[in-house]
Amino acid sequence: MVVLTARDEMKGLEAVQKLKECGGFSDNVVFHQLDVADPSSIASLADFVKTQFGKLDILVNNAGVSGVIVDDSEGPLDNQPANWKIIQTYDLAEECVKINYYGAKRTTEALIPFLQLSDSPTIVNVSSGAGALQYISNEWTKEVLSNVKSLTEEKVDDVLNEFLKEYKKDSSEVKYVAYKMSKAAMNSYTRILAKKYPKFRINAVSPGYVKTDINCHTGHMTIEEGATSVVRLALLPDDGPSGLFFARQEVSSF
Repeated sequence: MVVLTARDEMKGLEAVQKLKECGGFSDNVVFHQLDVADPSSIASLADFVKTQFGKLDILVNNAGVSGVIVDDSEGPLDNQPANWKIIQTYDLAEECVKINYYGAKRTTEALIPFLQLSDSPTIVNVSSGAGALQYISNEWTKEVLSNVKSLTEEKVDDVLNEFLKEYKKDSSEVKYVAYKMSKAAMNSYTRILAKKYPKFRINAVSPGYVKTDINCHTGHMTIEEGATSVVRLALLPDDGPSGLFFARQEVSSF
């Protein structure tokens, strides 16, 4: 049984209906509204899982925003993102961190009690290659997030708070910088969780450059191709790897 979530109830129900039309899914997918930026919405989902199922086997954290506004109104006919105007503001950066990292974290925290009741608890954090530490320019940030032995949730908070403070003083010209930081934080959180819950299978994955709304459908992979990597990690055996970052189906460096 899969619980499909979305902020927009209408879109979520439409997605469930599409799956049912594919055949064989009519009794296996249910919808529940979820906005990971809203604590009451997260609590409502947790209560639903508790009431309806009593436990949870797999959690896929996939909610995310780009942290920018893309203005393609003056772009060429070939729809090339390199020619689009990228608008970045402090409010957008703050929202990006709030949803991409803290939204996933709060959702995970709310559902871990039900995952602990599973015989095969699994968490898949959908991340991005953009969150690799090699793309983070701040040396202090890289040093903190790369030190696995001393890495804590509090230190991830420190990194994000410092990033937002500096961003507010002098907004970076680096495109999608808030998105990169939010995914670097997500990758770090994956490692922290894997150490904290050794009986879980917890991994992060970059599904590749997939054609979705977040990149204005400029990706070169289909949604089905992108989903394959996520499903593979969701269905890992009990002795499967944990605490790793995958670029599609291959283990990659954090």
